[in-house]
Amino acid sequence: MKHLLNQHAQALSLVAGRMRHNLLATFLMFVLMGVTLCLPGTLYVIVDNLNQLAGDMQSDPQISLFLKLDANQQTMDEIADKLKAHPHILSHRFVSKDEAWEQLQQDAQTAAVASNLEKNPLPDAYFITPKILAPEEIEGLQAELQQWQGVELAQLDTSWIKRLNALLQLGKKGILVLVALLGFALIVIIGNTIRLQILTQREEIEVSKLIGATDSFIRRPFLYAGTIYGLGGGLVAWLLLAAIISLFNVSIAELAELYASGFRLDLPSPETSLSIIGSAVFLSWLGSYIAVNRSLAQLDLN
Repeated sequence: MKHLLNQHAQALSLVAGRMRHNLLATFLMFVLMGVTLCLPGTLYVIVDNLNQLAGDMQSDPQISLFLKLDANQQTMDEIADKLKAHPHILSHRFVSKDEAWEQLQQDAQTAAVASNLEKNPLPDAYFITPKILAPEEIEGLQAELQQWQGVELAQLDTSWIKRLNALLQLGKKGILVLVALLGFALIVIIGNTIRLQILTQREEIEVSKLIGATDSFIRRPFLYAGTIYGLGGGLVAWLLLAAIISLFNVSIAELAELYASGFRLDLPSPETSLSIIGSAVFLSWLGSYIAVNRSLAQLDLN
């Protein structure tokens, strides 16, 4: 066990020494990986923040609950009690038929129509804000309210919710496709980098194999190099992402102030940050592993 740990320490020391002698190339590799990972990371943070904003928007979906014209006070009280106790209802507002009629008469666009009516045709109504945002759940709540005694119509317009959710889902799928493409590109980049390193050390590797070095021993420094490239690239990606979000927030703060909103883009959560860095390390290690195995196989054939 101690011998194995010494081998790992020697390999890591060897890789660190090589990188110190090629600081510029190492730094450029970190930056290349960081920029590549930063693009999908930035898009993910923006979509994730928009998804959170959708739940906090002032124009929450509303269900208009119109009561029957012959609904009495007892029926209205029972409906109010049910609305207060319902777990999926955030708030509700009652508008009496008289209040609605008065608003109709005061509205310049509908005043002429209202003046031609002999009596108030409007029903009492409740305007309900649900706690839930998913279109399917809201439609289920609408269907439930429609069955209540004294309710003439439970009306809901979910078209904007469906459009918003569709756009967010499209954005998430687009990010997944982008991550897959850029991930493949990173594997190719790291693989080529490691392959070039192997070519420059070909004679050293051949001598090592002649004196009995195992493939694992030869492979180990290159895998460490790939892992370090991934770790450095992941950290650079996180720093770039934090800088971009901070830059965006300056303009977002000015825009949000015009709408009396405190919306800001949040920095990546610890889980997201670890995912970015972990993905970079894994992709780099995988690219290194593939490149080393192919190179060793070619050496064996030769």
